Amino acid sequence: MTTAAQVTAQLLQGHQLAPESVYLELDGYVVALKSNSEKLLQHLQQYFSHVVTDGGPADIEVICIDSEVTDSGFDFIDWKREPGKTGRKDAYHDLEDARLVLKVRTGMLFLQHEKHRIAVGPCNEYDNQVINFINAQYMNWLQQNHALICHASGLVVNDKCMGIAGFSGGGKSTLMLHMMDDDSVHYLTNDRLFLSRKDNTVEATGIPKLPRINPGTIVNNPRLKPILDEQRCEELLAMPKEQLWHLEEKYDVDVEQVYGKGKIVTRQCMDSFLILNWSFKSDTPCSVNRVNISQRPELLKAVMKSPGPFYQFSDGRFFEDNMELPATDYMDYLQDLTIFEATGKVDFKYASDFCLQWLKPGESG
Repeated sequence: MTTAAQVTAQLLQGHQLAPESVYLELDGYVVALKSNSEKLLQHLQQYFSHVVTDGGPADIEVICIDSEVTDSGFDFIDWKREPGKTGRKDAYHDLEDARLVLKVRTGMLFLQHEKHRIAVGPCNEYDNQVINFINAQYMNWLQQNHALICHASGLVVNDKCMGIAGFSGGGKSTLMLHMMDDDSVHYLTNDRLFLSRKDNTVEATGIPKLPRINPGTIVNNPRLKPILDEQRCEELLAMPKEQLWHLEEKYDVDVEQVYGKGKIVTRQCMDSFLILNWSFKSDTPCSVNRVNISQRPELLKAVMKSPGPFYQFSDGRFFEDNMELPATDYMDYLQDLTIFEATGKVDFKYASDFCLQWLKPGESG
């Protein structure tokens, strides 16, 4: 059976790495980024600027080879999509001691191994997938150290973190960015939030990934509108509201450029969760109410998240798409937090005001 060392030699053959590396300091976990493309390294240094450090030693290396789409010669198995998701996205091939992951739509190929972590393909064109792969290494480290992955945004006010979860397309990123207009609100994470225990508290950790949003979020937020040119904004605003909301056209939000330096927090004590169970089709006014999560276990589905095809357990095994998620672990964490549920029609102003009033008692939202 083919080994990771053999595939590594195959993927790196004929490629000369640039002499410089970019180092990321992630809560004591140092990642060295290497590439044959100086352009890619410059972009990664800018993207991860708030966690870039001067140098090693590094805990791991991630090598990114910018090239044409590479045919590995292996057969791949489609990774099962989560409920509500359609179309082919990821496929995988397990080696003797590693896993190859293929991004079906782009042809990007990734080798995941305890010692070899390599991205190969049009890295500059699909830099977001490279960024996700880099973050996957930090996510693996967090989970191997007993952190629990949540499908949630996170923001921090007055040293308290609120997680925002929602069913697919629920608007958690939009609500979080709406709240970021308040100067007291800091950004923790956009789509992956990790829970862990420290002493008698629950801590939240974010990953260094910028909010990646659709046009519907941009055109309805004056602070974000400059991301698009005026003509494109007019075209989007002329679309039916529901069509606009579901339009998939992703843009990164540079948090510190838009909201100011020092607006990103990497770890904070967890206070509460808001679960968005509202609907764009509802005519009922939005309402946010406290719930007992042990009596509403169906809401866990909005919070639970598969570790995905890149996740490797500390014993070397890989996560499989038919493995059960630990619902009891999620319940154990969430029942120690204050849980709110938003129902009725989507109303970002109402939900934002409610959250700020909860996080800043005695102050005006």
